[in-house]
Order: sequence, then structure tokens, then C-alpha cells
Amino acid sequence: MSSGLKRDRRILAGLATAIGMIPFLINNPYYLTVLNLSALNILTVCGLTLLIGYAGQISLGHAGFWALGAYGSALLSLKTGLNPWLTTALALGFTLAVSAGMGFTVLRLKGNYLVMATLAFNLAVYFFLVEAEELTGGPPGLPGIPPYTLGSLAFVTDLAAYYLIWPVVLITLFLTFNLVHSGEGRALRALASGEIAAACLGINPRRYKVLAFVLSAAYASLAGSLYAHYFSFISPKTFDIFFSVELVAMCLFGGKGSLWGAVLGAGLLTPLPHFLSIFDEYRDLIYGGLLMGVLIFFPDGLSGLMRKLYGRKAP
Repeated sequence: MSSGLKRDRRILAGLATAIGMIPFLINNPYYLTVLNLSALNILTVCGLTLLIGYAGQISLGHAGFWALGAYGSALLSLKTGLNPWLTTALALGFTLAVSAGMGFTVLRLKGNYLVMATLAFNLAVYFFLVEAEELTGGPPGLPGIPPYTLGSLAFVTDLAAYYLIWPVVLITLFLTFNLVHSGEGRALRALASGEIAAACLGINPRRYKVLAFVLSAAYASLAGSLYAHYFSFISPKTFDIFFSVELVAMCLFGGKGSLWGAVLGAGLLTPLPHFLSIFDEYRDLIYGGLLMGVLIFFPDGLSGLMRKLYGRKAP
């Protein structure tokens, strides 16, 4: 086991301990709701970090994968009466199939063309949700989504959802850290440095780009399903292109090449609209400005800035 993986596991254990203690210190359900939303965004941004920071590919369509997970699981639960745990797995499987098909096609594109292709996917999903009103409920949304249950326990309260969502996120983080410290993770990092150089080392660029794309879509789908069954209501507005921009902003703000940067970016930017009223009114504008500022002045994000500061203080 590498020293980096040991360090990450220790930090993750400390984070898990803090997460477990927070409900004993915070009794306000609203704060728990914000923490649950932060967890869902952390889950999605970790997937985006694999795609953007490790595989070197950009996507402005991951709100569409959120929508596939949310609407797929919600509609299956409402229309067929299947257990939400099963519908979440089915929605995840559908998203994997869609993302794999997309990966083998759109990842042939590069740069702005890839951005536009993923953006077009997000728009297609959004307009389908709006126009297919008989199926999806249209702009008014889809209410009455059943919650997750475990025996007689229903995850309907913010506290119950907290103890469901955060363990899922922590387990996913644990598995992702194992991945990035494995041979596959090193191959992904090689892609970010240059596809030609990676190919010369015997790495199949297309295979690993598709792998990162599918994994990032799976994380978004899982987050969408958890969101739908937690809030019991979803609408197309939640999954528009501005949400995709927010996710990318969180990824780049925290540091696109660092999983801990993903935790920092989503963990810091998600609560801001809820605690600063002026931020909520101009949220999309501020996210866009923040994205440009980070790309210009701090291309490595918060995690890169912290590494530089630590390096300056180190002997």
C-alpha cells in the first residue's frame, strides 16, 4: 500500500468521525438539509474530478446524468411500485449504458467540440423532461416520490437521510481513492498529461477516457436517485445547464486534479447560496465569474494553492 493511500485513508477516517458527530452538535434540520446537499454534490464532483482532472476531458452535461438517475428511479417507483433501492440500481444501470454509448462516440471529440457535445446532451435531456409532461410531470415537477425504507425504518427525515447519504458518499470516496492510487489511476493521470505520451507507454487512451466518463456519470446518477427519494419531488429546472456549470465550477474551484479538492470545492460552494442571500440571487453570475477567475489566476484550484503555500513553508 502506497504512503499516499495510507494518508488519504487516515484523513477519510477523520472525516467520517467528524461526519458522525455533527448531528449531535447540530439540531437544526435546515443545516442537515444543506449538509445532505453538500454530500450529493461532493459525490458528483468526485466523479467529475476523475473525468476532468485525471482523464483530462471536460463535460458540461452531468446535470443530465443527475436527471437520468433522479427521474429514472422516481418514475420506476411511481409507475411500477418497485422498491426504491431496486429502482436506483435500475436507473444506475440505464445511465451506465447511456454513458458508455456516449463515451464511445463523443469522446472522439476534443476541446470545445467535446464541451458542446456534452452540453447538447444536457439540453436534450432537459427539453425532454419539459415536453414529455404526461410522463415526467413537465415544468411543474414530479411529486410524491417514495422514500427509501429499511424494514420499518423510512428515510424521510433530514437526520435519517443524513445517515443514509453520507455513508454512501464516504464509501464511494474510499473506493475512489483506492482507484486513483491503483494502476488504472496512474493510467488516468497519464492521460491528463498527454494522450500521445500515454499511448507510447502502452495505455489505451480511448478505453480509459470512456472508463472515466462512465464512472463520473454513474456517480451523478446515484446522486440524482438519492436526491429524488430524499426530497420526494423533482422538476426539470433542477437539472438545467446552469447546474452543470455549478458542478464544473466546484470541481475547478477545489482543484481539478485532487479528490480532496472535489470535497473542498463542493463542500464550500454548496452552502453559500443557503447562507448568503445575495449569493442566491446572483448565483449563476457569481459561479460563472468564479469559474473564470479560478481558470485565470488559480488553475490548480484551492488544493493546488494549499500545496504551494505548504511548499513555501516547508524547509
